[in-house]
Amino acid sequence: MSDDYDFGLPASAARATPPCEVVDLRAHLLRATNDVGDVDSATETLLIEIEDADGRVGIGEADTASAAALALVLMDDVHLWCRGLRSAVLGRDPVQMTAIWHDLARATFLAGPSGVARHALAAVDIALHDLAGKQLGRPVFHLLGGARQPRITPYATCYAGPVGERSLSDMLEATLELLERARALGFRAVKMEVLFEGAASDREIVACIREGRQVVGEDIELLIDFGYRWTDWRRALWTLEQVEDCRIYLAEATLPHDDLPSHAKLAQRVGTRIGGAEFATTWQECLAWLDIGQVDVVQPDVARAGGFTEMRRIAQSAVERGAMVIPHCWKTGINAAAARHLQAATSNVPFVEMLVPSLWSAPLRDEVVVPEPLLDDGYIALPTAPGLGVELVQSAVQTYAVEVGGVS
Repeated sequence: MSDDYDFGLPASAARATPPCEVVDLRAHLLRATNDVGDVDSATETLLIEIEDADGRVGIGEADTASAAALALVLMDDVHLWCRGLRSAVLGRDPVQMTAIWHDLARATFLAGPSGVARHALAAVDIALHDLAGKQLGRPVFHLLGGARQPRITPYATCYAGPVGERSLSDMLEATLELLERARALGFRAVKMEVLFEGAASDREIVACIREGRQVVGEDIELLIDFGYRWTDWRRALWTLEQVEDCRIYLAEATLPHDDLPSHAKLAQRVGTRIGGAEFATTWQECLAWLDIGQVDVVQPDVARAGGFTEMRRIAQSAVERGAMVIPHCWKTGINAAAARHLQAATSNVPFVEMLVPSLWSAPLRDEVVVPEPLLDDGYIALPTAPGLGVELVQSAVQTYAVEVGGVS
């Protein structure tokens, strides 16, 4: 096995003070809107706060069906494989986050070793890393082994929203406007969302991508999200062959998420990188994407796939196979901060997704934490503050908290 990653707490992060144990875990469901006509997961989140005996608080979130995950966090203990995450964390030393992660995985085994249970675990794991970083006075990426990148390189996702009653011309115009704004903001990479469904034929999608490349120019990396457009890998192949000269950095969500054999057929026949696994929640699932699906890029989300602890295992397996990790990240500033720390400490994460307030209106993304990172010449400086480097805005938490079954 490569020694590219050290899974223990680095010696540089060791502390001289005695452990400060967890005394409380609070979970909140935050929701800005309900819109069954869109796929905007930034409208809701499961927020986790973990407090230690000295009053420090670590925060995390899950990209999930928040009400279901909330129940798993707060439920009573039943037996060894069926415990509430809150009770399993109380009294623990957050710096021992890897050991805690494995205990939490066992505690939620009956709920399922993947899916919503792993989403909930991700939120707790992120919060534990934030709290441990605050206890040690270190940014989270120090706890992950230290800087492997000189700076953070985000890409801007340009999503014009659901098609609805709009024409292809309307959708393309809105998308191209977002691409132009992202270019003006200084991004060095952008993702063009061509989730145009039945409003566009494959030939029209090709023409749209060509216009997108023309807008951003030749110096900006162009990623394309196809929104699981095809069930036939040969149609996907034809389309990608037509836009080879557009120099697409990554083709995302080309085929049904779980159709790994078709992904392999496509990946073996095109020069464009094929990505997938945005809904993967475990290391084992991502291994299947790499070994069976033969993808060049896996795209799990830190707030879905078990938090930092599991994402590091995924990154390790990817680097051993010459593959990349470009994490999905469409949530609040908590998940965005987590993705930045993951990239900082990981050699094979070339970009992180950035949901930019000026490109997409998302109240939870805009308001729940501060500060917003500064983009300078297309880059973000490595974090320096302890933990994740972002803090909750309690007034926003109170504004967007909703009750589910008597808890919020």
